[in-house]
Amino acid sequence: MAPLAQQLILVTGATSGIGKVTAQTLAKQGAHVILLARSAEKAERTQHEIRAAAGHDRVDILLCDLSDLTQVRKAAAEFNQRYPRLDVLVNNAGLLFGKERQLSAQGYEMTLATNYLGPFLLTALLLDKLRQSPAARIINVASMAYRFAKPDLTNLNQERGYGAMRQYGNTKLYNILFTQELSRRLRTKGISNVVTNSLHPGVVASNFGDNAKGWLAKLTKLFRPFMISPEQGAQTTLYLVTDEAAGHISGGFFAKQKAVAVKHPFTTPTDAQQLWEQTEALVEQNFLD
Repeated sequence: MAPLAQQLILVTGATSGIGKVTAQTLAKQGAHVILLARSAEKAERTQHEIRAAAGHDRVDILLCDLSDLTQVRKAAAEFNQRYPRLDVLVNNAGLLFGKERQLSAQGYEMTLATNYLGPFLLTALLLDKLRQSPAARIINVASMAYRFAKPDLTNLNQERGYGAMRQYGNTKLYNILFTQELSRRLRTKGISNVVTNSLHPGVVASNFGDNAKGWLAKLTKLFRPFMISPEQGAQTTLYLVTDEAAGHISGGFFAKQKAVAVKHPFTTPTDAQQLWEQTEALVEQNFLD
């Protein structure tokens, strides 16, 4: 594993919560960090704060709303033009939306688009840069909320029976299955210098539920005092980025810096492959086929 001072690390959702803590901690350890964010104003403010804390200027901005697949393609093209490689991709961005079903620019349900489709497409488009690294890592922030998932491959877009918490759980399960299937395909292709793992950060007192309304918003605010801090929530992500042993594991799901079993009936190899194929069709991008 190369020293952090020699690594290029892209963190999505990097202007708040565990994403910001992750980016700042890695920058303070010398890494060249790229902040992927929706808001230029928040990104510039975060960039200034992290540069001041890290004591160096190697903190860059890449603007992108992950729910908009056109913006994802544009951001990936910009990254591929600006940088020679990518050592670590942290797919951290994730949101909980409200009880009313919302649609992305491409007409996909917003939770699906933001939490799953965008990160899937971004990873696909940056894979060549990851392969240029001697030892690359792809880290997908999922959640134990996968236990609430009731996935239906005929209804990925939740056109029938939409429920905010159920769809949030679905997307977190999809993140885990994406990680497992990506790991399998990397091995099948003989790509040994790229590993991928997913994780549960804990129930973090962040702003991820700010887009929710009604009882969901009230519930997240009610339980916020009992949640862990973003600093605590970032620890497993940081472990997967920096730990030497973690660089030799692929396809795992981690909580509290330890590998844990995923217990859900929708986690078979067949499910993962079918989900992958449907996702390729939705984002119109072949990925390791």
